[in-house]
Amino acid sequence: MTSTTIAPPATLDRPRGPQRRQRESRWRRLSWAVSDSLVLTWRSVARIAREPETLMDVTVQPLMFVLLFTYVFGGAIAHGSTHDYLQYELPGLLVMTVVFATLGTGLMLNQDITSGVRSLPMSRAAVLLGRTTADLLTQVIGALVIAMAGLAVGWRIHTGPADALAAFGLALLFGYAFTWAGVCLGMVLRSVEAAQQLGFILFLPLMFISNAFVPTQGMPAWLRVAADWNPFSAVAAACRRLFGNPDPSALVQAWPMQHPELAVLLWSGVALVVFVPLAVRMYANKNR
Repeated sequence: MTSTTIAPPATLDRPRGPQRRQRESRWRRLSWAVSDSLVLTWRSVARIAREPETLMDVTVQPLMFVLLFTYVFGGAIAHGSTHDYLQYELPGLLVMTVVFATLGTGLMLNQDITSGVRSLPMSRAAVLLGRTTADLLTQVIGALVIAMAGLAVGWRIHTGPADALAAFGLALLFGYAFTWAGVCLGMVLRSVEAAQQLGFILFLPLMFISNAFVPTQGMPAWLRVAADWNPFSAVAAACRRLFGNPDPSALVQAWPMQHPELAVLLWSGVALVVFVPLAVRMYANKNR
């Protein structure tokens, strides 16, 4: 008798198809981008350890603002009650701290680009992700400094831990979303000095034409509309409500002031949808 050998199905020896190779290629690119992003994030954190003075904008500056706004302006704005004004102003200072950190994003990215980081053999997305992740960590530090300084001089949270964490989370989400605007700003301009100057010109009026430091009800009608729809006003109002602090904007009938938490989520989502693809495209064009 002769034995018959049964060959295995042909499908088992079939080479990998193009779709599988494409999936593996995408996975390798993704893992490459994540790995490079972590390296660049750690690079920024290590630089902070070597040069702690780079954190002055989220440590010394917030502390200075708390003291100045409370004891210099508080008495005049709140008719002599610095304690009452502190309860109102501190959420605005929290917003100011996380938003102004985006200026540092533009400055450092501009410096990285001019120093030749983009010529290194790494994922293009890693430079942007590493920079924004590192700056999110500095925003967390700034938020903690503001909170501790406020608690030290009499500010109080009148809600539970969940609401307080939600307030910090919304502020940091908003700050991270607008960090990508800082990324675009850093790539548009050709020098660190220009990025710093234009950043203040753009962000400082937006911060003061809001309810961050004074209620919008006292503004002229045409300016009040802009202030009520200002994204910074929505963040400050959402934080005040979640912290249980005084919130005069609750009496304003503008939609963002009636639904500040939802408004913050929408503004943050719009910023991410607009600025993340724009930043990636601008960075890719610079590497051509």
